[in-house]
Amino acid sequence: MIDALVAGKLHGLAEARQSKQGKPFVTAKVRAAAGNGERLFVNVIAFDGATCAALLALGDGDPVALTGALTPKAWADRAGNVRPALDLLAHGLMTPYHINRKRRVMNTGQDTAPASGQDGDGWQNMGEPWEA
Repeated sequence: MIDALVAGKLHGLAEARQSKQGKPFVTAKVRAAAGNGERLFVNVIAFDGATCAALLALGDGDPVALTGALTPKAWADRAGNVRPALDLLAHGLMTPYHINRKRRVMNTGQDTAPASGQDGDGWQNMGEPWEA
């Protein structure tokens, strides 16, 4: 197992699912930059409630950074070329919303969000644009 931090953009929408035992989980795909300038897809699965809720609140193309257990794999395309693939069991994530909130706390010394860690209307404000 590799403990990893993967940053990229959500490809499509995250999907809520349920295991045969009735346990909820979320799956998603993230496009991440590889070291050689190419992009690769990371297959993400999350079981943690907060991580699942945050993934479901994101839209297609939203930036996200995920932490968790990474499993490298390979697959062959129709032409027989071997391609890399990554599976990530996500334990946590961070979005521009989280970064902006942390910046506000550092600048003002106060956390303006409710104690639950969410803004007043839940995860609705996660789509805020990046603030440089």
